[in-house]
Amino acid sequence: MEKRRRWVVLAICCAAIFLVGMDATVVNVALPSIGRDLGLGVRGLEWAIDAYTLVLASLLITSGTLADRFGRRRVFRTGLVLFAAGSVGCALAPGLGALVAARVVQGVGGSMLSPVALAIVIGVMTDARERAQAIGIWAAVFGLSMAAGPVLGGALVTGLGWRPVFWVNLPLIALVLGLTARYVPESRSPRPRRLDPPGQVLLIVLVGAVIAVLIEGPRLGWWSGPMITAYAVIAAATLTFTRVETRRAEPLMDLRLFRRLPFTAAVGGAVAVFVALNVTLLLGTLYLQQVRGLTPLAAGAVTLPMAVAATVCAPLAGRLVGRSGPRLPLRLAGVSTAAGGVVLTGLGDRTPLPVLLLAYLLIGVGVGFANAPITSTAVGGLPPDRVGLAGAIASTARQVGSALGIALAGGLVAGASAAGLAAAARPGWLLVMACGAAVLLVARVSPAGNPIGAPGAGERLTGATGRHAPGPAA
Repeated sequence: MEKRRRWVVLAICCAAIFLVGMDATVVNVALPSIGRDLGLGVRGLEWAIDAYTLVLASLLITSGTLADRFGRRRVFRTGLVLFAAGSVGCALAPGLGALVAARVVQGVGGSMLSPVALAIVIGVMTDARERAQAIGIWAAVFGLSMAAGPVLGGALVTGLGWRPVFWVNLPLIALVLGLTARYVPESRSPRPRRLDPPGQVLLIVLVGAVIAVLIEGPRLGWWSGPMITAYAVIAAATLTFTRVETRRAEPLMDLRLFRRLPFTAAVGGAVAVFVALNVTLLLGTLYLQQVRGLTPLAAGAVTLPMAVAATVCAPLAGRLVGRSGPRLPLRLAGVSTAAGGVVLTGLGDRTPLPVLLLAYLLIGVGVGFANAPITSTAVGGLPPDRVGLAGAIASTARQVGSALGIALAGGLVAGASAAGLAAAARPGWLLVMACGAAVLLVARVSPAGNPIGAPGAGERLTGATGRHAPGPAA
């Protein structure tokens, strides 16, 4: 494939990942408007966000396996159609039930875009140097999409209301579908993994039950009958999932990977980074609009330092990983995230906006520097047949972190008035600090060198991701 065509394929796939990342955060700034229009409280709004991230997290690995088996372009195009259908459903939703259902459809479509798009990119980028550049661009686009969602959402909501936040997806999807038909080649894995339906169902039950407990616990009471039942479901799902996955030849998740401390730490770090990001976005959005009275556009603009920092630091992190390993960028990520949490702990009703801008800048630096080294730590030192799955688990952990962050932040302020919101949010900022500290712990157990950057590593990554294609920020 000629060089120009390869870079067009990269642009197509980056547009898709931008869509997936943006829709994970674009709704945040529209929450007050959605709540007023549909008569929803914070708890209902949490479900509107987490329905998307929960499904996305649960289906990433299975969608990658389906693409390896039935064709990556075919699954990619199916994901685009489902994402468009879900976007239409969201835009037309008359109430919470319809909105959550449409967000679920979006999540299913998104799960078919995120891992599959990177598999397509790696498949066409056969030159090791081009592949490294492509993955750096990929990481930057993903970071930009997550952080820029509130900015774009604010601009749309201020002028047109919350429904255009979803309508705006359709022109981009139509463009990507047309370009995919013309430029993206079909590809499959020569050795696709088997599907694991029992593991997939159990993972959905487990993640869904945990999120439901965090969202509904403050309302129902932590020791109420429904909560005790949910705890039993979580325990049973965990035990059954562990038993099923350890007995399958090709499990959804190879739990033996968690015997490696660097891998386990990297998965925990991925969760921590995205908990911090989503706690910041949700609490910050509610604070800026309900306490400070900013318009959605102004509230979104306050997050611009985060978007810029995440975009700039992501490729820098990739270069640092390639040069000296993951420890330095992870330390920078941990210190910056923790510092952002420290700045926000003093947030009050009259805190100057430059203080918020500084906090967002610091947390954006943390997110930007974290993704590439976390993936490097997760897959470093593994044999070729396990690299892809390890990266896919790390990608799943990011989305689980997003869902947990929304649920935890919403639980803190669900019953708070505008006058008491700043005080109610303070434990959330302490949680952001703790997430930064967790990333510093990941840095301590990360390898000193860069196994992925070693000679032949590009071939190992290609071979593995030909089966799962997780990516640095999928």
